[in-house]
Amino acid sequence: MPKYTLAELAEKFGGSVQGDANYIVSGLASLPSATKDDLSFLANGQYKKFLFETKAGAVLLNPEHASHYAGNAIVSDDPYLTYAKISYLFDTKPIASAGIHPTACIADSAQIDATACIGAYVVIAEDVVIGANVNIGAHSFIGARCIIGEGGWLAPRVTLYHDIKIGKRVVIQSGAVLGGEGFGFAIEKGNWFRIAQIGGVTLGDDVEVGANTTIDRGALADTILGNDVKLDNQIMIGHNVQIGDHTAMAACVGISGSTKIGKRCIVGGSVGMAGHLTICDNVILTGMTMVTRSISEPGTYSSGTSMQTSSEWRKSVARFRHLDEMAHRIQQLEKKLIELEQNSQGSD
Repeated sequence: MPKYTLAELAEKFGGSVQGDANYIVSGLASLPSATKDDLSFLANGQYKKFLFETKAGAVLLNPEHASHYAGNAIVSDDPYLTYAKISYLFDTKPIASAGIHPTACIADSAQIDATACIGAYVVIAEDVVIGANVNIGAHSFIGARCIIGEGGWLAPRVTLYHDIKIGKRVVIQSGAVLGGEGFGFAIEKGNWFRIAQIGGVTLGDDVEVGANTTIDRGALADTILGNDVKLDNQIMIGHNVQIGDHTAMAACVGISGSTKIGKRCIVGGSVGMAGHLTICDNVILTGMTMVTRSISEPGTYSSGTSMQTSSEWRKSVARFRHLDEMAHRIQQLEKKLIELEQNSQGSD
């Protein structure tokens, strides 16, 4: 395992050392599980209770928390970001060597940079272009005319249908499918008739796609993800969707076709969006929000009800059924109240 002094880490990633600058750490761990050889961090105030119990050799802290801590620390204005940068020093992910595995099946017309790594049983179709330092994991399929920019990393079992364009440094996790047929049908005499999906998928630079996430190809133009878009696992992106730069989505989000999402949006887990909507920049959607209309003002939006005990929830559901009736009765009462006030004023 690599070893670093606190002084080395502070110099490389910013911050100041509180305590022994020559203290050596050789791993990262959470506050409850850390040992004397580990560097830990406190980024969320609800974990502050563990700070004074931790056995960590050092902790990444903001100035406020550091002022109450007697142990070794690296003091940073953003401990979580500093932790994120340091984490790569301790990453155990294997580094693949350049070359093509003998079991890979590659079309003669494919162009593969000499620095790329092509894993076992990978299939690469006609006219594919693969850039420098790309890694394609075992059993992946790269369809005809796909383009993968330099520094891309595809885990095992990634599927790219034909005409998928991927920018630089894109990460795609196992089971992801890009370019599947969008859900488009016309009806003829009661039967569904599939519409050919003749667009593709375009991903910008520094995009990440989680495990088992699906991104449908466009019906006519491409489905597009901008630069630095981050998608968690098991997300569904419908055909012709556009997602702006730096937008992030948590697991199990579902985006219906032709919806356009702006830049720097944050979408919580299990959010659903209807089709043909427009979401402006800088919108936050909390978990399980159901979006049925466009959003034109930045801000935070929510829907649904918060967690209750089952007995409370059943009572609430019973009341929901009577909301329309209750609203009508309130209107009638308000009308009678106005009449009473008018009669009272007339008698005076």
